[in-house]
Amino acid sequence: MYIRDAAFTLLLAASSVFGATTVVGRGCASTPSDAEVRIAEAKFKTEQVAPITAATAAAKTISVYFHVVSSGSSPSQGNVPDSQIANQISVLNSNYASTGWSFVLANTTRTVSSSWFTSAGPSTSQQTAMKNALRQGGAAVLNVYTVGFQSSATSGLLGYATFPSSYSSAPKDDGVVILYSSLPGGTTTNYNFGQTLTHEAGHWFGLYHTFQGGCSGTGDSVSDTPAEASPASGCPTGRDTCSASGVDPIHNYMDYSYDSCMTQFTAGQSSRMASQMATYRGV
Repeated sequence: MYIRDAAFTLLLAASSVFGATTVVGRGCASTPSDAEVRIAEAKFKTEQVAPITAATAAAKTISVYFHVVSSGSSPSQGNVPDSQIANQISVLNSNYASTGWSFVLANTTRTVSSSWFTSAGPSTSQQTAMKNALRQGGAAVLNVYTVGFQSSATSGLLGYATFPSSYSSAPKDDGVVILYSSLPGGTTTNYNFGQTLTHEAGHWFGLYHTFQGGCSGTGDSVSDTPAEASPASGCPTGRDTCSASGVDPIHNYMDYSYDSCMTQFTAGQSSRMASQMATYRGV
């Protein structure tokens, strides 16, 4: 089953001076339905492979191919500098330290394409062309594409990712697409510390949103993330939308809080990542 998360759709206010983007909230363009999750999880149970408990650090190091797609040569046209990419890899390594996974930049490609930069998005022909031309490596290699999301169909998107279970049926489609200005030091206000890629990589590792399923059912299929009725916005300390399971996990990387509010994965999420990666990505 193929599930795509066009996560982090943003409601954009007017751009301020110097190109900074003011974001007033996060939403999800195509969160998997509870029915889709039930099907995916039933399939996962029949196919699940036990993680290699003694996996070496090298085996748990993910090679990252960064594909910078821009409309021109300047940073404001999406041509993010190498320093921001290096900082993004550092953010990933810091955010995933507790999970045992680490990241190393394998290569950076740079492509000037106004069409891809403007219009690449979930299920678009521009995205298909972009990924078919640029994607590198196999199932356990993370391909990251930075674009502008500036067409009427993609405007407001902050990022989206594919899940591990979809790799075998659509290997060229595998990876993460994010807004170029969400990298550390970018111009997207409240979402420019690098946690957009941390969140989207979480989906690539097999995690759902913490608010998946709301207050009932199996939620995000992780037992130690308290149930949450709806996405968080900002950093609402003490928010508690489901009465039975504790305060909302607003600090979790798989919620919708501001980047500055996101600080953790849980042990259960780490275990799920290991199982999903062993089952669908062979590591």
